[in-house]
Amino acid sequence: MRTLKLATLTLAALLPVAGHAHKAWLLPSATVSTVDQWITVDGAVSNDLFYFNHVPLRVDALTITAPDGSKIQPQNSATGKYRTTFDVHLQKNGTYRIAIANAGLNASYEENGQMKRWRGSAAEFAKAVPANAQKLRVSESASRIETFVTAGKPTTDALKLTNVGLELAPVTHPNDLYAGDEATFALMLDGKPATNLPVTIVAGGTRYRDAQEEIEVKTDAQGKFSVTWPAPGMYWLETEFQDDKTSIPQATQRRVSYVATFEVLPQ
Repeated sequence: MRTLKLATLTLAALLPVAGHAHKAWLLPSATVSTVDQWITVDGAVSNDLFYFNHVPLRVDALTITAPDGSKIQPQNSATGKYRTTFDVHLQKNGTYRIAIANAGLNASYEENGQMKRWRGSAAEFAKAVPANAQKLRVSESASRIETFVTAGKPTTDALKLTNVGLELAPVTHPNDLYAGDEATFALMLDGKPATNLPVTIVAGGTRYRDAQEEIEVKTDAQGKFSVTWPAPGMYWLETEFQDDKTSIPQATQRRVSYVATFEVLPQ
């Protein structure tokens, strides 16, 4: 009986990990600060939110946009077994956007009887993949992972859309979030409202809960959605979809995703 109980408990402990997909995220040490301070940002892909237990997040495409719209470089970057970390010096008053945006193509094809794989940009595709490639399969992807930090007074210049992929257009400022209050955002796809899009919001600390306790909402005709924050803490937001609106005729599908981390403060 004891052996059977132990086996049952062991299986139950493994089920939550197997049942939830890995989550990618950026986590700032603070989202609200004063000017001339530093923050540290962690980046990881994990089974549990904001807990390092899988792989570090790749930050090759990291962009830090300062309040005036200029780009600044991260400091003291390092990548370990489970996380990537870097520092940001908040030298200017206003809101900073810290983002990793990736876009490209994935192709598989047969050449001289051998299967080959390629990944790159749409501009490189014609030169890299033979025009007469056999069994060609091409898919397109665009992803954005980001977070926001404000030093002093909140501003919006750094939050201007690039009109590429899925982006967040704040109605409520992303660093003006409080428990019990309703916040409204809009999701834009290539600069236009992303309508009827399902959005999942999860509070951090999932390692210490029996359930994910997801908040599920959906965008309206203007791409807007609202959420009332149930408690203070760090929250992870994610949405993704697939369609056939690709940038090259050879690609048959496009996968687009967006992830953001927010801090909700107590009243």
